[in-house]
Amino acid sequence: MPMSSRLSAGRDGPRPLHVLVTGGCGFIGSAVVRHLVRSGRTDVLNIDKLTYAGDLASVSEAAGSPRYRLCTADVCDGKTVGEEFESFQPDWVIHLAAESHVDRSIDAPAAFVQTNVVGTFMLLEAALRYWQQLPDARKPSFRFLHVSTDEVYGSLPLGGGAFTEDSTYAPNSPYAASKAAADHLARAWHRTYGLPVMISNCSNNFGPFQFPEKLIPTAIIAALEGEAVPVYGDGSNTRDWLHVDEHVRALLAILERGRPGMTYLIGARAETSNLALVRAICRLLDELVPGSASRPHEQLVTFVPDRPGHDLRYAIDPTRLCKELDWRPQESFPSALRKTIQWYLDHREWWRRIRHEKYGGERLGLAVERALGRMGAK
Repeated sequence: MPMSSRLSAGRDGPRPLHVLVTGGCGFIGSAVVRHLVRSGRTDVLNIDKLTYAGDLASVSEAAGSPRYRLCTADVCDGKTVGEEFESFQPDWVIHLAAESHVDRSIDAPAAFVQTNVVGTFMLLEAALRYWQQLPDARKPSFRFLHVSTDEVYGSLPLGGGAFTEDSTYAPNSPYAASKAAADHLARAWHRTYGLPVMISNCSNNFGPFQFPEKLIPTAIIAALEGEAVPVYGDGSNTRDWLHVDEHVRALLAILERGRPGMTYLIGARAETSNLALVRAICRLLDELVPGSASRPHEQLVTFVPDRPGHDLRYAIDPTRLCKELDWRPQESFPSALRKTIQWYLDHREWWRRIRHEKYGGERLGLAVERALGRMGAK
């Protein structure tokens, strides 16, 4: 049933849909929160630890709404999470809270195991206790969506092929392994306990409010600052790109029309190599910032040593999502990339504040290199 008409029976009659979002101050989570609050028909509880990648500015437009509340807590805190379930009484849970940066997982994997594995376990346990005590009339409408990544499937050859829901798990980084473990827990809680869980695995996201250490914002900001624009290895590594707003639409389609126990892969069939992507960003900046002293920006592209265990290629076949749930990307990759670059041009104060607060005001390339032990980002 569409979100526009879906209501759950409350004690005193119909009430708006209640959606609990974990990690709602992060990049993808904040896009979900903004979308839900804009609808004006959904009450949203955001549980976020506000780690380095969480930013209150990304949900500022929701902060003043009576339909939105932020709980600053760790998903590993089972007591607090359980209390929030009881007080908020969610109809849907969208689990996005995660450590997600591959380079950081290589340097410090313990945080990834704690948040991504233990945190998912704690949330599943809280959801199960809550769901089991729901009245019979409300149980069928409850949904738990665990949001994951295509990286759990490992690497594809450059010659072809794409991940499907039947692909074998083969994670190659601590980050991917931690997400794979979380996927298995989510699936087990459905099969063993009947919890109405669904899993989504998405391709690389991009769009507004993405933390500056990721590839697209790193390239944009470095080029604007006249710094080296880092590219791992020879730049042949290929990714399948998905705009964050398209991802949000897919997540809501899964919650509205998906089947419990199913996995849905989300991708826009927009593959490009890292080098081709960075060059496209540079060309767009040449056009959009004609007065830049760094034009042509492609002269800033710098090849840096490859990351350990760097997957060669990701690609998603979203056929199940498209056929079963009638989802399609609404915008082309070139158009969405142009709009994303324009957003970073129009919101320099946002990324400059992030750079100052998170990296002590250092130039972005130096800050990322110092923090991660290598330049660049996923």
